[in-house]
Amino acid sequence: MNDRKNIGGFILFTMVIAAVFNFRNVINNYVSIGTLAAPAFFVATIVYFIPFTLIIAEFVSLNRNSESGVYQWVRSSLGGRWAFFTAFCYWFVNLFYFISLLPLVLVYAVYMILGRGVQVESWAIAVFSITLFFLATWVSTRGAKWIGKVTSFGATLMLGMALVFVVGAVVALLGGITPANDLSIAGMRLDPGSGLTTWAFLGTLAWIIQGVGGAESIGVYLNDLRGGAKAFVRTIVIAGLTIGLVYTVGTWLMAVFVDKSEVGYENGVFVTMAAAAEHFGMSGDVTIRIVGVIMLAATLGGLMIWTSAPVKIFFSEIPQGIFGPKVVALNEQGVPVRGAWIQFAIVVPLLVIPTLGAGSSIDALLKIVINMTAATALLPPALILVAYWKLRKSYDSASRSFMMGRRGLGLGVATFLVLLFTVCFVAATFPEDQALWLTLVYNVGGVVVFLGAALAWYERYIRRLRAEDPEAARRELMPSAHEQSERNAQEDAALLAAGTGEA
Repeated sequence: MNDRKNIGGFILFTMVIAAVFNFRNVINNYVSIGTLAAPAFFVATIVYFIPFTLIIAEFVSLNRNSESGVYQWVRSSLGGRWAFFTAFCYWFVNLFYFISLLPLVLVYAVYMILGRGVQVESWAIAVFSITLFFLATWVSTRGAKWIGKVTSFGATLMLGMALVFVVGAVVALLGGITPANDLSIAGMRLDPGSGLTTWAFLGTLAWIIQGVGGAESIGVYLNDLRGGAKAFVRTIVIAGLTIGLVYTVGTWLMAVFVDKSEVGYENGVFVTMAAAAEHFGMSGDVTIRIVGVIMLAATLGGLMIWTSAPVKIFFSEIPQGIFGPKVVALNEQGVPVRGAWIQFAIVVPLLVIPTLGAGSSIDALLKIVINMTAATALLPPALILVAYWKLRKSYDSASRSFMMGRRGLGLGVATFLVLLFTVCFVAATFPEDQALWLTLVYNVGGVVVFLGAALAWYERYIRRLRAEDPEAARRELMPSAHEQSERNAQEDAALLAAGTGEA
């Protein structure tokens, strides 16, 4: 008897909102492409977020007795090698997420204290970020139960701030304010005369896809939800549409108070909120400090959680033997200490390299790291989509309680999304306004070196396993759905033979 059905639809709904929504995504995409980001957010929700979540639900129902997430999902159809590679990619993507998150702590702290931005050399930001990440790593290895409360506090306030902004902007429009930018459909078009090219838009689309990502972190709760797969699908679709609507309306309404040319990645949220507050007769200076507190709380909570959680998940999920026992050993708080410090050692050069190409502009630095974070963030879901395509093509008879339509529909959706991801990944990896040496060293070199090293390390593990236990190596590389499909085929053949015999 399953006694885990202890999550209701509303709880799952709020979990999706917390995992996916971030007001920074509204700011970053408005700064990059203006109100064109509004319809792009909604389209991304419809064509990516909802279908991808349904794919996750199908993988969860296929692996309903497993709790290990993406590793088992990908192993279902692609085997252990690509399952390890996908799990590694999730950890690897998080390394670049740190690079975009750490400088923001300094930015938000300065606005909270001074009420304004200050010019800080990018090398000084790198030094501050390294120091902060050192402290975050040290704290995370010792456990910090209060961090969850900080994260929840900041995320709740951030969502509340976004909703207050939306309501305020609507009230201002009804009151007759003249928008700072064109809010019409014509104002959302891709206008080459503005300097925004199709290639730049495709690169920014990677940011938008990343902005509505996070479904893979929610799919694991299908077995805990009252109502099963049907309730999960219904709730996740409603939550996805809600997030897409908030992102869309929020981005569109950014143009009510501030012109796109007046905001940057560093100051966008502060300039916008101050302008909105001043329109209603409130102090912009006080508003900036309040926003600084909200954004700093959310960012610090996220930093502490993501410093420990991904490294713990990665090193505990993969098969024993890939890494040495000392690397994966957990301390009394359940954190792989050596793994956490290995993560720190890798992040340091990733923090330093972009500063060489950013000059003295923090906005340029943030654009570089946000761009690369979005590009690498496409890798894990792309691998999940490839695994899903293979599942529907080769192992569609594998038993599961939920399927996203017939085989043809599943293959068609997966094919479209893989192609979309490929184009966006290339466009984000090769931005047209970035120095070639920085693109080759940071964007291309980082991906090739780390992912190549991961595959080489896994091959080393397989060679050792084959020498010790060839059958174990074969099982490790074999898709888990293969055996299930074979059993189903044998059962069908037996039933057919029995029916023929009775006839």
